[in-house]
Amino acid sequence: MPSQNRKLVTVLVALPLVITFILWAFAWPAARTAPHDLPIGVAGPAEATAPVAAALQARDGAFDVRTYPDAASALTAIEQRDVYGALVPGPDGAELLTASAASASVAQLLEQLAAQALPEGAALTVTDVVPAPAADPRGAVFGASVLPMAMAGIALGALVTLLRLRGRYALAALGGASVLVGAAGALIGHSWLGAMAGDWWTVAGALALMALAGGAAVAALAALLGPRGIGLGAVLLMMLGNPWSGATSAPEMLPFPVGTLGQLLPTGAGSTLLRGVSFFDGAGSAFPLAVLVCWAVAGLVTVAVVHHRRPVPARPAGGPPAAPATAVAART
Repeated sequence: MPSQNRKLVTVLVALPLVITFILWAFAWPAARTAPHDLPIGVAGPAEATAPVAAALQARDGAFDVRTYPDAASALTAIEQRDVYGALVPGPDGAELLTASAASASVAQLLEQLAAQALPEGAALTVTDVVPAPAADPRGAVFGASVLPMAMAGIALGALVTLLRLRGRYALAALGGASVLVGAAGALIGHSWLGAMAGDWWTVAGALALMALAGGAAVAALAALLGPRGIGLGAVLLMMLGNPWSGATSAPEMLPFPVGTLGQLLPTGAGSTLLRGVSFFDGAGSAFPLAVLVCWAVAGLVTVAVVHHRRPVPARPAGGPPAAPATAVAART
């Protein structure tokens, strides 16, 4: 088959497949957004909480219901990110404890659920115990910050590869650029837009680690697979990582196994870590921190080892790069 015909067939086959994959990765989780084992609490005496817990547990695995002896215990569980909210039944109504900083959409869902569950005329008091910042009450800016960080990781790994930085230069570029990206992200999201709270340096560190994990992963894949590794890294960080991160809702609002897999990728782990250090004093951050460190260390080690085993061919002064010894031997 002539070369032009092969190229035409490649375009006609590859492009629809790629678009189908992207639509699946983005649209399927969005179309199936609903609670899946979403951890919520009920607090109070057993005789008051048992009917509420039973009604929630009957919703086909939508909720992971946890009971607490009183409202104070439930509030602590919310602050520790064990649950997204808790319903506290009372004699004349109920109090709903929420945390819009954990997920504004989940807080709204719980409010609607509680209003429907209460008898007609019963009063519902909603207390947002960990509110989202006033500058970003719906979490829109926070959610939108995840994609640029994924893109930063892809760009960083691609630049290190395309500029042929090797050894300590590659590692220095990955580490140094990640620190600068983290500082820039904190300046915009924390200092300027007010969409992130908590300690500025901790937020900048979380953003830097997110960029480093992504950049190191892309650079490592490129070191192993060549330029094709950049494309694979883009798939992991953006095509899958972004829609599967749960940054705009919650991982438990995504269909199984998307919510779980997303937290094992740098984008999802990074957004969870960032939320923890921004609004919950680091609560619930151990697992996403470990995931990001694993990606970063594995990527940096792979880059260092592969580059060490494949040294750059020596370039004669004033001439083109020297041919590898095997190629010279083959010609002779």
